[in-house]
Amino acid sequence: MAAALRAGALYFAAIFALGFLLGIVRTLALAPRIGETGAVLAELPVILAASWLAAGLLARPLGPALRPRIAMGGFAFALLMIAEAVLGAALGAAPFAGLATPAGALGFAGQLLFAAFPALRTPKRS
Repeated sequence: MAAALRAGALYFAAIFALGFLLGIVRTLALAPRIGETGAVLAELPVILAASWLAAGLLARPLGPALRPRIAMGGFAFALLMIAEAVLGAALGAAPFAGLATPAGALGFAGQLLFAAFPALRTPKRS
């Protein structure tokens, strides 16, 4: 289980760092031009593709068993929710208030996929 939690922490860190950078571009460059929902729709394929690749790479050492892969994704998701709440509070925003908007709902759907990717990337048993 320690390997799954370590993989989940690395998965979270890598994708959160990328998401933070993409979030800056989305907020400062895209949203003013195409709106918040359009900006999220532009960002989502990039972050999901990176998540898919990172999940496959980081879950590979866990082997084909589903339980550690679910633990990896669940732990990464929990860390992501904590980071979002802390960052939102630090910036003076109500944590998770944006979920009621189309952009927020799309973002949350992407986060759920992020959590599921380690389990979905389970290699076929030989």
